[in-house]
Amino acid sequence: MRVIATAGHVDHGKSTLIHALTGTHPDRLAEERRRGLTIDLGFAWTDLPSGERLAFVDVPGHERFVPTMLAGVGSVPAVLFVVAADEGWKPQSAEHLAAVDALGVRHGLLVVTRCDVADPGHATAQAQDRIRSSTLGSVDTVTVSARTGVGLTGLRAALDRLAARLPDGDAESPVRLWIDRSFTVRGSGLVVTGTLGAGRIRRGDVLVTARSGRPVRVRGLQALGEETGLVRATARVAVNLRGLDKESTGRGDALLTPESFLPCLSCDVRVHHGGTPAPELPRTAVVHIGSAAVPVRVRPLGPDLVRLTLPEPLPLRIGDRAVLRDPGLRRVLAGLTVLDPQPPELRRRGAAARRAAELGDAHGAPAEAAELRRRLLVRRGELTVMGVAVRTAPVVGDWLADPAHWTTLRARLAELVAEYLSERPTEDGIPVEAARHRLGLPAVSLVEALVTPPLRMSRGRVTAGLAAQPASVADAVRRLTAELDGRPFAAPRAHRLTELGFGRRELAAAVRHGAILRLAEHVVLLPDAPRLAADRLSELDQPFTVGTASRALGTTRRVTVPLLEHCDGQGITQVLPDKRRRCTHRRRPA
Repeated sequence: MRVIATAGHVDHGKSTLIHALTGTHPDRLAEERRRGLTIDLGFAWTDLPSGERLAFVDVPGHERFVPTMLAGVGSVPAVLFVVAADEGWKPQSAEHLAAVDALGVRHGLLVVTRCDVADPGHATAQAQDRIRSSTLGSVDTVTVSARTGVGLTGLRAALDRLAARLPDGDAESPVRLWIDRSFTVRGSGLVVTGTLGAGRIRRGDVLVTARSGRPVRVRGLQALGEETGLVRATARVAVNLRGLDKESTGRGDALLTPESFLPCLSCDVRVHHGGTPAPELPRTAVVHIGSAAVPVRVRPLGPDLVRLTLPEPLPLRIGDRAVLRDPGLRRVLAGLTVLDPQPPELRRRGAAARRAAELGDAHGAPAEAAELRRRLLVRRGELTVMGVAVRTAPVVGDWLADPAHWTTLRARLAELVAEYLSERPTEDGIPVEAARHRLGLPAVSLVEALVTPPLRMSRGRVTAGLAAQPASVADAVRRLTAELDGRPFAAPRAHRLTELGFGRRELAAAVRHGAILRLAEHVVLLPDAPRLAADRLSELDQPFTVGTASRALGTTRRVTVPLLEHCDGQGITQVLPDKRRRCTHRRRPA
């Protein structure tokens, strides 16, 4: 099925033309028939020569009903633009074209009616010239007389060609059915209608309403007057709902796939002026999107960029097209493309200008890399519900990160650890929560994911490995290594440690980094001292005394006693009942 809407000035024969094509008059209200004036949206359909089924959404042409016209055009991919041969281009022709252009509609057909009343040449040339400058561009043109039937065969052929060019709706996407009509049927309950532009609806599906978020079950489906169990985009569809009453929904509401859209109360948009100089936008206006029309507050951000604040949430996605209209002056102000339906708050001075710079190259294409560059960190689900196809693997959990920003964060974390340990050398690293706060991250798990060697996690803190120790500590360790060269057990005394560069902070930091082994208050050796001691002690007659061990190690009891106690704890030596020890270690072959 293909769906197309009419457009054009009042009394130019849109409804009469649809009647001639389909055999169904789209004006269904008694008042419309009495006045001969389309007031509300009308619907009809026909089979084209190719066998393609074509549904029409007929819109009113009177200036008082432009909001209704926009509700009908907002969800369709193509328009049948109607101009009467005897009247030519008129004010509502211009406003309807402005609306079509603002919505970015690119598929259409020009039909010049009443060719039996007047020569269509002038009206045709005039309309083609106006339409050519819009997003429709150069369109096929057909002249007809709905009264006599002249040109209808050519019109059907042209509609067939147009239908063949229309893009297929993505049946795999989430459902967002903008409701353009709601009514009750005795014995069935509430029925809503709309143009299904994406997704599929099955009988029995559970959807939610945009306005209330309430779950509703699909009780029944109709497409073009026929009962069906499944409808795929693109299609005109009537949905019989269970769990909702007529007072709770209506035109401007939408049926949604659960958890597939975020309610939008503000959005950043790009403004399109159709090639004309940008007018100064009022502070308040009405935005038309889908079948919805809501008042908005307009805040300029930069050239062709504004922020809209809505009084009620709408289910918007990146790339959505909308119309900004001034209802007081009854004119279309501009077209809009949604760039960000979940924008950051603007709190500080200059925030609007900075936001405009961030959005400078954005044009409404939901590209993953571009969105990550702008958002830096975002949950996968948040991007998905904004219409972005996500292919990047999360850095942790469901968090996605811009690669460059993630690299910067990792480097910044290393700097934070070094700064923290330099200020607090007695502590075992920076607490994860403190690191999260300083980096401005929304979750502790992100800090933990940033930790890679030489950083490491230790008891809820981020600390540094050997390669990341402060320079002053590394220098002191190098001097100690030189001091102990050839005399690995000659632990320097307190004053000598100070001379080597080991103040209280440096000593604590070196121990924490594992660069030195502190056996007692002022007994410091290198980390390999227990292994070297084991090699020497294993050559002694077993068991041995502390004095024998001191002579073998070339040191004093000040060092030997705490070193042996350390070796006892490591299982290298074993204390016997008579206080002598034996070495459990066997020297490795040279």
